[in-house]
Amino acid sequence: MRKYIFLSILLIAIAGCIFFSCKQKTLVPEKAIAKTLLVQVDSFILFKNKLIDGVTRNARTEELQQQFLQIRIAYKRMEWAAEYFVPVASRFVNGPPVPEIEALDNQVYEPAGLQVIEGMLYPKYDTTQKKELLRQLNLLQKRCDNYKSYFSNVDILNWQVLDAAKLEVFRIITLGITGFDDPLSQKSMAESGAALASLGDIIRYYGDEKDAADITKKIGDAVTYLNSNTDFNTFNRSVFITDYSNAISIDISKLGEQLKIPVTRYNRLLNQDAKTLFDTNAFNANAYVPDQWAFTNDKKIALGKALFSDAILSGGGGRSCQSCHRPELAFTDGLAKNVTVNGNKLLRRNTPTLLNAALQPAQFYDLRASTLEDQSLSVVQNKDEMHGNMKVAVNRLWRDNTYRKIFSETFPRANRNWIDTLEVMNAIGCYVRSLVALNSRFDEYMRGNKNAMTATEINGFNLFMGKAKCGTCHYMPLFNGTFPPRFMKIETEVIGVPQSLTNNIVDSDMGRYNILRSPSLKHAFKTTTVRNAARTAPYMHNGVFTTLEQVVDFYNKGGGNGLGMKIDNQTLPFDKLNLTTVESNELVAFIKSLDSK
Repeated sequence: MRKYIFLSILLIAIAGCIFFSCKQKTLVPEKAIAKTLLVQVDSFILFKNKLIDGVTRNARTEELQQQFLQIRIAYKRMEWAAEYFVPVASRFVNGPPVPEIEALDNQVYEPAGLQVIEGMLYPKYDTTQKKELLRQLNLLQKRCDNYKSYFSNVDILNWQVLDAAKLEVFRIITLGITGFDDPLSQKSMAESGAALASLGDIIRYYGDEKDAADITKKIGDAVTYLNSNTDFNTFNRSVFITDYSNAISIDISKLGEQLKIPVTRYNRLLNQDAKTLFDTNAFNANAYVPDQWAFTNDKKIALGKALFSDAILSGGGGRSCQSCHRPELAFTDGLAKNVTVNGNKLLRRNTPTLLNAALQPAQFYDLRASTLEDQSLSVVQNKDEMHGNMKVAVNRLWRDNTYRKIFSETFPRANRNWIDTLEVMNAIGCYVRSLVALNSRFDEYMRGNKNAMTATEINGFNLFMGKAKCGTCHYMPLFNGTFPPRFMKIETEVIGVPQSLTNNIVDSDMGRYNILRSPSLKHAFKTTTVRNAARTAPYMHNGVFTTLEQVVDFYNKGGGNGLGMKIDNQTLPFDKLNLTTVESNELVAFIKSLDSK
């Protein structure tokens, strides 16, 4: 034990020496930061080995849990860089404890890392899992080797450091303070504090003393707030975000601008210039276009809007996109399930809203379409939905003089004598991309108007992001399953939706499993947005719930398993949330504050 204490102190001292000696020798920031990161990886390895030693000698639960928390803190200190520069390794160090499925090759990766280990140590260490626990701990070494290889051999750039630092602030407020990665130990505030404090050390390498002092003071104040308010259920997330974290991310952005650090730009959902997650221009609706040719412009939007409401694309000419996605109903239809185009049966699933559909990297409840263009083609040619044929449709459009003129102006090219299918799909996709609306009262509140939300709604937000655990699947600020802060993938969940309100039988729809035949995906569906939910009833893929109160009650009881169904792969925790009636009402009030203006 003394050996580990001595080594811990030694590593911290080395890190401090590196920091201060590098400042004195004016070593370029990137090199100094890389050296610090290597020391932090060694610290992580040290605490990992310490826990291995504790498990090997059959230490008590309390000691093992304490050792585990040391590993967690060590990871949080380097999280900003590990997640940014080596994300593949980080997925298996601190990813969710569920199988990871690669859609391209259907490869299933078993869960691994700290969240899996946490489940073995909390609430009490189960000695029957000793062998698996040691295996999981030893697997971490490979990922540590990945980190050391990267930080030793690959140059990191100044713009990347500041970008990664800002993303870490966003990671803290979307995942860290929600308990996403420590649901059992619930040390979210201490871990978030460690992650923020590490950013303070990094920022000191940049700018003059005043620039660094301003930001590091704000970081220090935020860390103090976290360390002074450690109770998970009562932590005021609205105060932390509006009074602390937003100011930090704004200053990090300003620092890069003041230093005129060259930035390499690329197309991503969260704009690189976003100073907070709540900026009016924070998100890029063109992030998931098939290629640059497909980017949105005003002419495409106008053409797409016309096509969206025109039945010319359907087989019988009797149904348009707007028949089911009605603007006055937040682009839903208000039905549990609409009828097929010939009216003789119900469609397979509920009609989802198209508001903010552009802000997710896959479409449909089962994620089978990767772009809005693919989605439009699928709907038009689906025999039950529109029963159209795109080749027939483009011929109709070409014969229409008005459409021929508009397509020629919208997609100019020489010697045009036809309309391309891709042009139709892209126009509709661009119209849907124009339906991005992040302008609710919640957004106004997060942008500084403290009068935009009521006390009841603010309480509901704190519940959503805390005790009610909604924010661990419906990620802020999009409140869908697009995973922050890089927003590159969207998640599915298995929650056990019942067939009806009168029975406790899971709905027969297999969801994502129909696309990827992995047992973990049985009854898995996309995590849809909660924005505008007050206007998009009924809810779930089968429209089983007609009110938000019913939805909250379902989650409060622990989903399908909580209702007594047997769903072995349920990803929703099936223990009760124990929300009071007042808390449930506050939660609903918050969700209503997410309606777009």
